[in-house]
Amino acid sequence: MSHGPRSGLAAVSSALLAMSRHLEVRDVLKTIVASARELLDAQYAALGVPDDHGGFAQFVVDGVSDEQWRAIGPLPRQHGILAAMLHQDRAERLADVRADPRFEGWPAAHPEMSDFLGLPIRDGDEVIGALFLANKSCPKPEGSCGFTEEDEELLSILAQHAAIALTNARLYERSRELTIAEERSRLAHELHDAVSQKLFSLRLTAQAAAALVDRDPARAKGELQQVAALAAEAVDELRAAVVELRPAALDEDGLVATLRTQIQVLDRAHTARVTFAARAFRALPAAQEEAMLRVAQEALHNALRHSGADRVDVTLDRHDCGAVLRVTDDGGGFDPHAVRSAGRHLGLVSMRDRASGVGGTLTVDSAPGKGTLIEMEVPGG
Repeated sequence: MSHGPRSGLAAVSSALLAMSRHLEVRDVLKTIVASARELLDAQYAALGVPDDHGGFAQFVVDGVSDEQWRAIGPLPRQHGILAAMLHQDRAERLADVRADPRFEGWPAAHPEMSDFLGLPIRDGDEVIGALFLANKSCPKPEGSCGFTEEDEELLSILAQHAAIALTNARLYERSRELTIAEERSRLAHELHDAVSQKLFSLRLTAQAAAALVDRDPARAKGELQQVAALAAEAVDELRAAVVELRPAALDEDGLVATLRTQIQVLDRAHTARVTFAARAFRALPAAQEEAMLRVAQEALHNALRHSGADRVDVTLDRHDCGAVLRVTDDGGGFDPHAVRSAGRHLGLVSMRDRASGVGGTLTVDSAPGKGTLIEMEVPGG
């Protein structure tokens, strides 16, 4: 390697620490690939996680632009050199991957690659992925591979730690899936116990109103007012339950698109003007994006339900490597200290817990008659 022993050790340490910081599988994969490419001074790096159908469940690349990646097309299948890495124990170093008899070509938009280093990532006897590097950045005599035996040893160390990081991330995601399943079950019981009872009461009250319309219109009017009140309570409880579920749109579309869509709906559904703007925002780790979405939803709910605001503005801005969310309203405002001492929280405790749970901070700036600003800042990944 071109690094001296001290700088090489520091680079390995930085790579291993970076891998250990993340708990989301996708974030771990991206960190492994970026660390491997930087550590071994390669032009391209990739990591494939196999599925059970002859393809890859995930395939992460580094050194290829987003435009190139979209032009390349669907994820590769397990064939040629890629398959070899998933079905053998040893690393593979090639002077020119295109000259290997197992090479089966690549799409037209695929970048040209020559010297190649790849090896499987193993968890015990199971191959859970494969690391690939191409085009070592160094002078290479004709017909020789730029990757060295030392590179191979270093990548092997990285792969062993990658296996631990990837396994831990998978366990974390499975644990979270179980937690979500339990939460869904709890919400189902709450819906049954609370909302279904409200709807039952609403039905009986509506029947009573219908029976009274002809013989006692005044009482019928009172019953209909009760119907409206029960319906409003049922809607509130349904909304509270739905907000607790992680929307699929967050995984599919990201935080900006999800917030924009939800705020457009709120703007149409309420008399207050609700706006959204995102400036220079870049994607965050999944846990941070979910926390920011939850805080935004809670702050919007408070502003639209309790503040009497004519306008609510939501902004999402980049801040260093992280982001800042602001929800501002021109409503009646409140005294945060008085709210806390009175035992009413308006979701502030939940919002603070969500922010601190992802390494962020929450600031509440409000006073009676002065509107409210809820600001959440997270550090990014």
